[in-house]
Amino acid sequence: MTAFPSRWWPRTLRGRLSLVAVTTAALLMAILTVVFNTVARQHLQHQADDHLRTRATAVATTVDTGGGSVHVLESPNDTLLDDNVWIYAGGHLLEHPPSTSATHPLTRAADALAGHGGQGCTTLHTGRAVRLCAVPVPTAGGAASRAVVVTALDLAPYLSSADTLLFASVALDVAMLACTYALTRLAVGRALRPVHTMTDQAARWSAADSDERFRGRAGPTELTQLGGSLDALLDRIRAVLRHEQQLTKELSHELRNPLARIIAELDWLQDRPRSEQDTRTCHTAVADAAQSMRAICETLLDDARAGARSSPGTAVVLPVLDRLAQTVAEEGPDGPRAPGVTVVGEDPELTAGVSPALLERIVGPLLDNGLRHAGSGVTVRAVQLPGAVRIDVTDDGPGVPGPFTPYLFHPGQRATPDDGHTGAGLGLSLARRLARSAGGDVHYDELHATGARFVVSLPAG
Repeated sequence: MTAFPSRWWPRTLRGRLSLVAVTTAALLMAILTVVFNTVARQHLQHQADDHLRTRATAVATTVDTGGGSVHVLESPNDTLLDDNVWIYAGGHLLEHPPSTSATHPLTRAADALAGHGGQGCTTLHTGRAVRLCAVPVPTAGGAASRAVVVTALDLAPYLSSADTLLFASVALDVAMLACTYALTRLAVGRALRPVHTMTDQAARWSAADSDERFRGRAGPTELTQLGGSLDALLDRIRAVLRHEQQLTKELSHELRNPLARIIAELDWLQDRPRSEQDTRTCHTAVADAAQSMRAICETLLDDARAGARSSPGTAVVLPVLDRLAQTVAEEGPDGPRAPGVTVVGEDPELTAGVSPALLERIVGPLLDNGLRHAGSGVTVRAVQLPGAVRIDVTDDGPGVPGPFTPYLFHPGQRATPDDGHTGAGLGLSLARRLARSAGGDVHYDELHATGARFVVSLPAG
């Protein structure tokens, strides 16, 4: 069952359509050929029967049934009696062709027709096909006839004509099937040529990350629909590539500070011999930074999984913010930052419905951004709202320029790229994306008068 399709079933769409077209045409032609030849043979047989009845009627004019007896009249054309004609009177044979006898198969077949009242035709096969037909001799006054004339005809010419028609129809069928196969392959090949072109273009565009698309191009409805599908596929490919690039940038952005801390601690440890206490402190700092890098990777990778929301969990907000404030202040690109971080909160048991690692990844970029631009310090305030937790990160810096506000959370965008601060402009977009993946959000408070204030809203734990 499986070997036949794999060996004989074409692999290409053009081959399959051509095979289906030829198979369908072959079935239709076979049916038409059978019907045509059956009708032709019936027509030829009717012609033979008409010819036999006409001859029998002509012979019947030479038979006299008057006076209570039946006898054959002499006529100028007695050759009719010699040409396969049998005459019966009351079931008794009066005349028969000289070439046959009373026991000849043709004579017996004529006897059978005469015995059935002189009506009907039959075909006898004795090495060759012979058709016999019987016609009763009409009598004067409409009395029942006792005389019957039977005529015979060799069907060889008719069968030869039927065979010629059959051979011609089969030859025509073969020629039509060959033309059907060739034309189908040509037509399907021409129809599929734009599909091959579109496929090659889509492959080149996806490899080059091109903005070219098929939409808006004139063509058949099927190709337009295919172009729309390919456009959607190309858009998804580009989205995946952008997501991959974004993830790489975010990992690089988030891992930069803990990696810089590890390098600084190792350089400090190798600079000159240290006491056992200093070495232990250095090891602890390196381990903390490594744990931070691990948490960053797990958080970002969990969020990057398609369709996955952030891992559920709960975090006591104020301890996490205190630890984060201390870590961010100590992990500046040029050492500890001068501006300090103040964490304010009235409820020490305030709980958010996210894991501590995710809370750090959301608030961390906001603190880092505030410390970059603050004059004297950054204030982090956490308050309880109905069913939610709000965290305000406020600095006393110059604030965000008004024209740049719409692009504040766009990846890779910075208000002043030449301000002397390092950064790729990914922190704010990452914070918002992680917050939204947890059912919260991050937005910029444009009504805040002095400095900049970013507001984090998270579900309550």
